[in-house]
Parts: sequence; C-alpha cells; structure tokens
Amino acid sequence: MKASRAVQKILANYEGETPGVKAQLCRMLMAGKLGGTGKMVILPVDQGFEHGPARSFAPNPAGYDPHYHYQMAIDAGLNAYAAPLGMIEAGADTFAGQIPTILKVNSSNSLVPKSAPYDQAITASVEDALRLGCSAIGFTIYPGSAAGLDMFEEIAEMRREAASLGIATVIWSYPRGEDLSKAGETAIDVGAYAAQISALLGAHIIKIKLSTDHLEQDEARKVYEGQKIDVSTQAARVAHCMQAAFGGRRIVVFSGGAAKGADAVYDDARAIRDGGGNGSIIGRNTFQRPRDEALAMLAKLIEIYKGKD
Repeated sequence: MKASRAVQKILANYEGETPGVKAQLCRMLMAGKLGGTGKMVILPVDQGFEHGPARSFAPNPAGYDPHYHYQMAIDAGLNAYAAPLGMIEAGADTFAGQIPTILKVNSSNSLVPKSAPYDQAITASVEDALRLGCSAIGFTIYPGSAAGLDMFEEIAEMRREAASLGIATVIWSYPRGEDLSKAGETAIDVGAYAAQISALLGAHIIKIKLSTDHLEQDEARKVYEGQKIDVSTQAARVAHCMQAAFGGRRIVVFSGGAAKGADAVYDDARAIRDGGGNGSIIGRNTFQRPRDEALAMLAKLIEIYKGKD
C-alpha cells in the first residue's frame, strides 16, 4: 500500500510520533473508498453502553449483532470501525484485517445517578487493543466536568503507553460540566476549546461535535466579538475548530449526533468538507436505519467528501 500525497502531507504533521503510530494513521487514511483523499468516515458503535440496547438497536434489530456493524463498515468502504471491548472481540477473528478498528477504552452509561460528576470508567486496555490488532484506542474526555482533570491524566498515560506500542489515539472531546449550560456544550468557543485540549493532550485524531454560533464564556465572547471571528455558518465554525486543532495539523472528525433526517446529515457533511474538516464519525444516523438505507447514506457521504455532491 502506497500512501497518497495527501496522506503523506497529513502524516508529516505528526513530527514527534513513532513509525508505528504513523503506520496505523496511514492504514486508516488509506482504507476504504475515501482511501488516499485525507478524508475519513468512521462507524462508531458505543451507544449500547451509553444509552442501553433498546434505545440503540431496537429501531433496526439487526444491530444487536456485532457482526452486523463490522460487515456494514466493510461493505460501505469506511476508514475504520470503533466500538467497546466486547463488540470488537465478538468479531475480531471473523473480520481480522478487513477494516481498521478503534477500541473504545472508556465508557459511561445512562444508569449513573444524575448527581454524579460527568465521568467514564476505563473498560479496556492498550494491551487489549494490541491483542485485537486495533489501529487505535478511543477515549472520551469531558472538558468542564469536575472529573475532567482526572480524565486528562488517564488519557495522557494511556496515550503514552499506546504510542510506545505503535497504536494511535483518538480522543472524543465532549464538553460537559456542572457550570456549562446545555447550549454551552455545543457553543463554538467551547467546541474550539475542546479541540485544542485534545490536541494538547496528544490526540492523533480528534472527535468533536459540530458547534452552534452560541458563545458561552464571557471572556471568550469579548475576543470573538473584538477580533470579529466568523462563526456565522456551520462551515465557518468547522474552520475555526480546525484552527484550534493546531491550525489544521491534526485530523478532526465530527460527530453525527442524535438521529436526524438524511438531508440534515448531508448538509452537515458538506459544511465539514467546506470548512476543511477531515470527515464524519457517524453511528446512530446510519445503523438505526435499515441496512440498504444506511449503505446508501454512507455512499452519499463518501461522494460528498470526494467533492462530487
């Protein structure tokens, strides 16, 4: 497999990394129908842990089977498939080498008391990722949470261990906290901050949510307004988040979010593309649809990222 010029350019941004980590990034960037373009579409299926089985899979019962997701990611020509330990293990042998995998190494659940700080339990290890042939580990942080600093320390150590073994790190950076409003979780100033924190923690791939034009922090609002930072469109907000990710020197993919209509999914992808983002990590908006519909949606997303739609 020869890396395209676009991929070589991206890999050159990771100057302090081991050849093993770069090889895994190259593997993901060169995989599937977007291979070589520098763009990515990833299928994440960690919602069973986060929301429970019925909320996640009852709309499309085939999704209760982990093999269904592996096969869909392969058939759709995606760059990678991400899931917690049990789901990766359930198909690791059957689908070995057929698609890059990302082992989600921490998780939460909706049964945790609402009074508890936003946090996640470590549920898998770097050793598990190595054993299962994964290209990367995935780890969620909650900037803004009372438990956030502990999460930063956890991923700093796991990232160091993973890099020493040639495994890349993907950070899910989702602002949540006792002093953040609901609107603040997707505010542009907070979203850009979340991207910056992930980059500073050493993430090789950053996963964030698409932002709104809301400004949450008073001190940040003064700067945005004083410097006339354009956050008026979704594409402009994506571009600003890419700036926060070391001026675009880090791969950033954007979450598909809650279930929504197909047109909204496509509009989001066009904004990500036009803003210079690297792609989508999209779960419920695909696997909760019937397989044929999901494959058609993923095919259109790939065409959008290729600039053909």
